[in-house]
Amino acid sequence: MTSPPQHRVLLKLSGERLAGEGRFGIQPGVIGGLADELREVRELGVELAVVIGGGNVIRGIQAASEGLQRVTADYMGMLASVINALALQDALESREVDTRVLTALEIRSVAEPYIRRRAVRHLEKGRVVIFAAGTGNPYFSTDTAAALRAAEIGAGVVLKATGVDGVYDADPKLDPHARRYDSVSYDEAIQKNLRFMDQTAISLCRENDLPIVVFDIGTRGNIRRAVEGEPVGTRVGK
Repeated sequence: MTSPPQHRVLLKLSGERLAGEGRFGIQPGVIGGLADELREVRELGVELAVVIGGGNVIRGIQAASEGLQRVTADYMGMLASVINALALQDALESREVDTRVLTALEIRSVAEPYIRRRAVRHLEKGRVVIFAAGTGNPYFSTDTAAALRAAEIGAGVVLKATGVDGVYDADPKLDPHARRYDSVSYDEAIQKNLRFMDQTAISLCRENDLPIVVFDIGTRGNIRRAVEGEPVGTRVGK
């Protein structure tokens, strides 16, 4: 079923997406293509916010498992997300899309500190707002940051961009019999521990009645389709 178009959306991007076929770094062609798609969405008149991770530079949990202290590893991941946010900002502004980076960690020489009212004002002025550095706290994922920021700015939906075409009851890359959901409730997603998002993020969306759309960002135009309410991927909600 088609949903109504959204006025204000929050897009959650993984840092790994920026690496393209590689495991690490930023591929200019990938980030340029992403910026083209975001410009198309912005031209629809949608107020667009983005939360971006840093997994193409370092993953906090993985780094902690390999010897770094968890808190240190998580802060390194937050700083990596700032790098990605600045790269995305540059790609957008080279396409004449007015953009602001707001970061939960103060780095005033390169980005604005996160202030909710300032973020909302930027959106109202038609700027794309990129939220970096997660929540500013260790032990919280960028999925949780996305749910938190979406609730704070009054977004109508969280768009979770992934490398698969929705939510499955098992990993479709490992299980050829995995079943894809067209829609699933918050409670079922939590009870079945469906791993498209961490449970803290799902719970936060449930508490704030924020629907989540999980879709494959590898298909050109899917961001626009999700924003316009077309049935792409899996819708998570009541």
